[in-house]
Amino acid sequence: MKQFKSESKKVLDLMINSIYTNKEIFLRELLSNASDAIDKLYYKSLQLGNTGLSRGDFKITVTVNKEARTLTVSDNGIGMTEKDLENNLGTIAKSGSQDFKANNELKEEDINIIGQFGVGFYSGFMVSDKVEVVTKAYGEEQAFKWSSNGAEGYDIESASRLEHGTDVILYLKNDEEYNKFLEEYTLKELVKKYSNYITYPIQMMCTKYDYNVPEGEEPVKTQSLETINSMIPLWKKAKNQVTTEEYNSLYKDTFYDSEDPISTIHMSVEGVVDFKALLYIPAKAPYNYYSKEYEKGLKLYTNGVMITEKCKDLLPDHFSFVKGIVDTDIELNLSRETVQKSKSLSVIANSVEKKIKQELENLLAKDREKYEKLFHAFGLQLKFGIYTSYGMNKDQLQDLLLYYSVKQEKFVTLKEYFDCMKDDQKFIYYATGKTVEGIKVMPQLAKILEKGYDVLCMTDDVDEFALRFMGNYNEKEYRNVYGDDLGFDDDEVNETDAELASVIKDLLGDRVEKVRISNRIKGHPVCFTTEGDVSIEMEKVLNAMPGNNNPIKARKVLEINRESEVCAKLKSAFDSGENLNEYAEVLFGLAQMIEGISIEKPTELVAKICNLIAKN
Repeated sequence: MKQFKSESKKVLDLMINSIYTNKEIFLRELLSNASDAIDKLYYKSLQLGNTGLSRGDFKITVTVNKEARTLTVSDNGIGMTEKDLENNLGTIAKSGSQDFKANNELKEEDINIIGQFGVGFYSGFMVSDKVEVVTKAYGEEQAFKWSSNGAEGYDIESASRLEHGTDVILYLKNDEEYNKFLEEYTLKELVKKYSNYITYPIQMMCTKYDYNVPEGEEPVKTQSLETINSMIPLWKKAKNQVTTEEYNSLYKDTFYDSEDPISTIHMSVEGVVDFKALLYIPAKAPYNYYSKEYEKGLKLYTNGVMITEKCKDLLPDHFSFVKGIVDTDIELNLSRETVQKSKSLSVIANSVEKKIKQELENLLAKDREKYEKLFHAFGLQLKFGIYTSYGMNKDQLQDLLLYYSVKQEKFVTLKEYFDCMKDDQKFIYYATGKTVEGIKVMPQLAKILEKGYDVLCMTDDVDEFALRFMGNYNEKEYRNVYGDDLGFDDDEVNETDAELASVIKDLLGDRVEKVRISNRIKGHPVCFTTEGDVSIEMEKVLNAMPGNNNPIKARKVLEINRESEVCAKLKSAFDSGENLNEYAEVLFGLAQMIEGISIEKPTELVAKICNLIAKN
């Protein structure tokens, strides 16, 4: 028995137990090696000419023998000589494919040498007690067999094989865990998952059942050699060669969605980094999208072989709803299970992000109905993109946001709101609440709407926080309708109002910042407004956060409508020296109810209201 030409036991143990985290990867690696072997022979045939070989002659075969517990991956590629077996399989981490790429200028676009490190072959030992390789080099008469039980070493001896190529035979471990790798269904799924777009047919004997038999008889079972993989991925085709139905079918099959995507982005980029991509914008959010369980990322392929199912570095968080595939020749880690942090990856990510933004802008401009559907599903994520970046993504995302306009009675962009602003309007006004319907009847809107200004409805918890980070739009600051500075001051405060407000404030104590009698809440008797940076909705959101042991308080102002009958009653009671405590408590409670604030002692409030009704 020959020894490996390296620290064999340590290195092979590392290969099996540390480098690969997912045992099923072994099949991907063996199929990639088979593809490389075919590519090398195909390249050689192009150089030599008149070899009688054509691309249609090549194939990869997967064969199962359940009785012997063997799984064989065969190819009719270039094969190996005895020296090749010594050099490539006798030395761990020696990559024949890498040497081939280094020694040849591969300009033929159909040549996709996949291997990089020379460790993929040894992944077979994760699932096998013994591995045999029977191979015959192209143009040679003699075949050879390489065999090994692991780190102890290997043997090479003469063998027989009818044609050039290689058989890799895995003797699977005698453990129930590995039985699945002898099952037709599992093998077909693994081929489709990892190697569906290898450019040569991967064939396997597949079972079919004919159920068109007389009642009571067993269905007729037949087996035939079938090609499992698709070979040519859609993203490598020209756009004009792919139909909408093909795009949608790939999306549904790959990402398990029953609904067609809202939009498809087909990219083919050449430059600092060459890559192809197929991106999809779903029509609806997955059930777990806004949860910690959701994982963003694009499927990353290298030369048609899937490397990772969700490469999160290819998508920014604010576009995490996008699904798709990127195919490029990029630096991988040793196991080819993940990618290395690299400039190339950043270049691809930046290009993908710009393309997604461009597509969203096109939808917004040309197909508003589709964009609004998309926004209702994923708009919250765009808002979080501004909030979590502390406003750094403002310029990129703000024109993609939609808010319901009270005046226009439809969803509008910030630009559309801005373009409709009156000449004397100083600020962009917004109101926060749980629903648009609830916001539209808020007392705080009355004065603003009377002046002909519009109000944007903010119904998501993150809305106001995102606006704070955005600061302004085209130098117009945002103003909450609750705020004390709304850009107009045409309310005269007389001495009587000031005295009455002061008395009510003393009765309510520190529950309110102040009491104000004004004409800003037309048609409504009372409500809260606020002073300072914290609004009532912000108070609710912040105090609802887990672990918040120091409650946040908005500086509430009890706003009383000077023109209401309630205010007239208060003034009359004040002038007669009547105790205003009951009135103050009822008004405070009503303001709480309007804002949806929990009332500590509702029965006491009801008693006060009933008492006032009885008096009148």
